[in-house]
Amino acid sequence: TEDKMSEQDQKRELALDLHRIGALKFGEFTYKSGAVGPMYLDLRLFISYPDVLKKVAKLYSSKLDGLKYDRLAGVAYAALPIAGAISLERNEPWIFMRKEGLKKEYGLQKSLEGEYKDGDTVVMIEDLANRATSLVEAIDAVERHGLVVKDAVVLLDYDKGGRDILSDKGVSLHAFMTTLELIEIMHSEGKIDQAKYDQCHEFLTN
Repeated sequence: TEDKMSEQDQKRELALDLHRIGALKFGEFTYKSGAVGPMYLDLRLFISYPDVLKKVAKLYSSKLDGLKYDRLAGVAYAALPIAGAISLERNEPWIFMRKEGLKKEYGLQKSLEGEYKDGDTVVMIEDLANRATSLVEAIDAVERHGLVVKDAVVLLDYDKGGRDILSDKGVSLHAFMTTLELIEIMHSEGKIDQAKYDQCHEFLTN
């Protein structure tokens, strides 16, 4: 069963699943920051693959074990289906910040969906951490509602400084795997050649 799989086997299975459903793409992509990279992750595709989403919810759940919190908080938009799946997997309530609620000029009328009370501790659920920009925005927004954030859980960490940025805010980042581990697996499984691997490695480590 999945629970009996080693973490390394789970990482391998996740990497192959991401590649199989096209959530991990290789080519030339322009990121939000303007940087151009040789790989792209689109975890919004999970909504079309419930089998993969179910597995992913279990991987997040393994990272949530041992954390103390009152409810989950999904970061819009990619992480919302993930937060919903984790909520069902763990039978725990979740909330989410409306995207427009992140912009202060909209005011705070019902920008946070779901039930919560002042002082609740929430754990942030996000798909990826790069520079953690969207996570920081979402954390600031939920904290303005009187909630406490100590932890954030992501599936993949690009290791691009997001962990340190969150740490400075007093928030611990928990990632199931890094994008470097992902391309290591893609290379060892023969999904990318040495040249593509080197290109991705350089992009991720620079």
